[in-house]
Amino acid sequence: MSEQHITPRAKDYAQWYQDVIAAAELAEPAGVVKGCMVVRPHGWAIWEKIQAELDGRFKATGHQNCAFPLLIPLSFLQKESEHATGFAMECAVVTHAGLRAVDGKIELKNELEEPYVVRPTSETIIGHFFAKWIDSYRDLPLLLNQWCSVMRWELRTRLFLRTAEFWWQEGHTAHSTHAEAVEEVHRMLNVYRDVYQDLLAIPVIKGLKTVNEKFAGAHETFCVEALMQDGKSLQGATSHDLGQNFGRAFDVTFQNREGARDFVWQTSWGCTTRTIGALIMVHSDDNGLVLPPRVAPIHVAIVPIWKNDAERAKVLEASEKIAAELREDGLTVKLDDRDIKPGAKYYEWERKGVPLRLEVGPRDLESRTAFAKRRISEGKEKIPFDGIGVAVGKVLDEIQSELFRRALAHREANTVSADKWDDFASIFAGAGSKYVWAHWDGTTETELAIKEATKATVRCVPLPGEGPAAEPGQCIKTGRPSTQRVLFSKNY
Repeated sequence: MSEQHITPRAKDYAQWYQDVIAAAELAEPAGVVKGCMVVRPHGWAIWEKIQAELDGRFKATGHQNCAFPLLIPLSFLQKESEHATGFAMECAVVTHAGLRAVDGKIELKNELEEPYVVRPTSETIIGHFFAKWIDSYRDLPLLLNQWCSVMRWELRTRLFLRTAEFWWQEGHTAHSTHAEAVEEVHRMLNVYRDVYQDLLAIPVIKGLKTVNEKFAGAHETFCVEALMQDGKSLQGATSHDLGQNFGRAFDVTFQNREGARDFVWQTSWGCTTRTIGALIMVHSDDNGLVLPPRVAPIHVAIVPIWKNDAERAKVLEASEKIAAELREDGLTVKLDDRDIKPGAKYYEWERKGVPLRLEVGPRDLESRTAFAKRRISEGKEKIPFDGIGVAVGKVLDEIQSELFRRALAHREANTVSADKWDDFASIFAGAGSKYVWAHWDGTTETELAIKEATKATVRCVPLPGEGPAAEPGQCIKTGRPSTQRVLFSKNY
């Protein structure tokens, strides 16, 4: 049971984030493997809930899971120049196979004829196999997804948000027309939006990435962005229109309906374990982790209270009946019958983010009610034993809705429009950040100048209905014409 101290958010937000992870026993730095993390069972259980939700939605839209090699020939990355350049500095490379002992020391044995890159993403190797599998328009669309880990050698790491190795899913599809590919890009972007909002209770904004921020090798990149409690944005997931770039690089052609050969149109899209970082930074508080019920590995912790063996037997019997009824209703329940003080149990389950705690003691058996403590509320309420499954389900639904409402209210309270550079710059002074809608002239030069001056970046160009209605204006930095406001923020 963790005794980890949690630094208040107002004192040191970055340290608070690390403390919540440690106190909730979600993960820890690997230490012996630079830049990597160990995801502990409670953290992995959250990822499994996210996986299950995404996986079900992928399969419902016709995608099939598969697996491709961890190691990718170096020559594959060189076939798409923009892709290779974009990932070059992050690649880990395997150059030898086998070891040998020499004078009591271990040395590398066989140098490979061609080095392998440890998978940073799989567009290249999947392009190679697409070329083998696709011959006709009848083979299209090809809709695949892969659950795996990838490695991108990061210099500055932060648990869940940016580590050398992380876990994700990567979808890869091939289509006969660009219109079909674009439809796929937006279909999957909407899946990510729905999972963030319905499962994680996190409101997001859908938008187009700038040329400077798009995926290396993509024609266009779309994203969902979420606002954290400190005013910074987190890119929640991305969906890429790859055009025919990888089709040309790997000669992925098909015979179209007219009998001519053409290159396929491809997409790729991904969501990672940084979703857990988003959960922490959107919902949690100074007492520890806060989890929306739909993603919580444990929905209810039951804490039985007794003073002697006779009370213990009766209280445990009642608690076990309650637990069984809740489980029959599809809830995950932890009956905490450890022989330690109830206060220590309260402390642990609060820090681990369990949405609801039920306390059952001898007096509660007489009144046939349990005291219920919501993780996000100060007081307690009574819930009758009779019909407790329905009542608890209703409470959990209320918690889920309340967390989304709070996150949305926080975003609205921290979203502004700016038309003057001094106002814009003052928002991002020091550690400050918000969501700021402002005009931008559309050039990478201006985008980088704004980042240099304020550390704020263009998070996205909003899709219709996701931000202010498009209207002409003047760039916040240069005064040049602009067709619409874009979303600025500092980011993770």
